[in-house]
Amino acid sequence: MTLIDRLNWFARHGVRSWRVLATAVASLACTPAVLTAQQLAGIAPNDTTYAFNDSHFHLTNYIQHGPDLHEFLRMMGSRVGHVALFGIPLQQQWSKRVDGNNAPTYYLNTDAPLYYYSFTDAYIAMAYKALSPSEQARFDPMITGFNPTDMYAPDHIRRVLTLFPGVFTGIGEFTIHKEFVSAKVAGGVASLLDPAVDSILSFAGQVGLLAIVHNDVDVPFAKPGSPPAYLEQMRELIKRHPQTTIIWAHTGVGRVIRPVTHHVRLLEAMLGDPAFGNLYFDLSWDEVAKYIVASDSSLTAAANLVNRFPDRFLFGTDALSPTDTQSYFRTYNIYRPFLDRLTPTARAQLLRGNYNRLFGAARQRVRAWEAAHDR
Repeated sequence: MTLIDRLNWFARHGVRSWRVLATAVASLACTPAVLTAQQLAGIAPNDTTYAFNDSHFHLTNYIQHGPDLHEFLRMMGSRVGHVALFGIPLQQQWSKRVDGNNAPTYYLNTDAPLYYYSFTDAYIAMAYKALSPSEQARFDPMITGFNPTDMYAPDHIRRVLTLFPGVFTGIGEFTIHKEFVSAKVAGGVASLLDPAVDSILSFAGQVGLLAIVHNDVDVPFAKPGSPPAYLEQMRELIKRHPQTTIIWAHTGVGRVIRPVTHHVRLLEAMLGDPAFGNLYFDLSWDEVAKYIVASDSSLTAAANLVNRFPDRFLFGTDALSPTDTQSYFRTYNIYRPFLDRLTPTARAQLLRGNYNRLFGAARQRVRAWEAAHDR
């Protein structure tokens, strides 16, 4: 009996003991059959029938509202296979002194600050645990409710893993530098130079947690010709943590953080450098898609890059608490002209294969760490 067979048997017979399940996961090393990351991920052989796996999805928004997870499953339908599931680690404050009765729902609606909201991890975990085993198999919950300026952040991550074993696959999306957001966060601005960020990524590497990091490559409205403000700091951070798989969200661009001059060349340099073998990029967010589909030349440049490095990019919607199927698929539909320019191999890897490989491997490593540290 393979490990997958064992876990399926436990599920059919109502076994819910984490100690028993952890023992089964730990027994992987003793299992004669070689299991692929795809099998470990519980991915059906017909995974290609899905349009995509979503590596970047926010169930909740900046006021911690969002659809019920069962409702979101209906939005996914048969078009989406697996989803990296996280909330928003920041809560937008409603200050009546600032906004009166106009309750803000987004960080651009108000001058009131944002603050870290750690309960998001428990909320995501409980929503996930309320699903059936077959429904759970379609999600990879992520830990986001930590403050990246706090040296105690790894303790929070460890605590979440201990309280909710068998749930989480990674950390993130967590933010260092982000246009219009960083300066609003109460308690101080995060920095790529902060030892707290190193402690977070170091712990993630020890556990096997996948890390999704949002960090703008430059400042808003940068002076033309100036070097990207945060590029070198980000490069050095990634190189300091070769054992941690890092997904750089949106390739470092955003709503007004436009691709810097020779942005494709910048990405090519990192992707071709063995020192960045642990680095991947997600192509997500409709605000980022607009740069890629802006012209024939931008489409060609982006497609050529992904075709050249098909194993280093993942697709994500970056949907924020969608209310219906149309709003959830909006980003995917914007990217269609770009997807049409990819080779069949690159398209399959971007939309499905790289997710299966990276999240499947992370899931396996995290479950093994949890089994080894079970109290």
